[in-house]
Amino acid sequence: MEKIYDYLQTRFGWIGLVASAKGLTRVTFPMISQEDCMRDILSNESNIPSYGPNCFEPLKNKLSLYFKGYGVSFDEEQLDCSESTVFQKAAWLACMSIPLGQTRTYKWLSTKAGSPKAARAAGQAMAQNRWPIIVPCHRVIASDGRLKGYGKGTELIHVKKKLLDLEFGFRAGGN
Repeated sequence: MEKIYDYLQTRFGWIGLVASAKGLTRVTFPMISQEDCMRDILSNESNIPSYGPNCFEPLKNKLSLYFKGYGVSFDEEQLDCSESTVFQKAAWLACMSIPLGQTRTYKWLSTKAGSPKAARAAGQAMAQNRWPIIVPCHRVIASDGRLKGYGKGTELIHVKKKLLDLEFGFRAGGN
């Protein structure tokens, strides 16, 4: 199945978007350069996607507004979950229900996904999240309130904090 890609620059860095005919297959974490973003897109795809400028305009517009401080929803984005487990899909859907500017725990997430005793599995589902920001895994925190991994580890925890700070600004009366 042929895929297309594009990217956009935000104040947090360059974000890549990849889609199939079934929907969005991937969103990259913000990267320092367009070249890093492109390299990440190409290295994580089994078949090289085609460049599709203008194919993602509505989503790019929403992401631009989000990073400018406007509270926007990504609920209606079509995601291609064809390579995912039933629990991953349930966890990602539950994550998408976390309101903008709020956080929930991995325990809450596992319960909402239908497996109350699977907090670690919920954490793994978030680590496998291919759509950061769209599926807002940055809103999921440890039960003690600490920020735990982001981007399959702790390397991008500073991005998680920046996203939460941005969203807390929405809630506090920002745009």
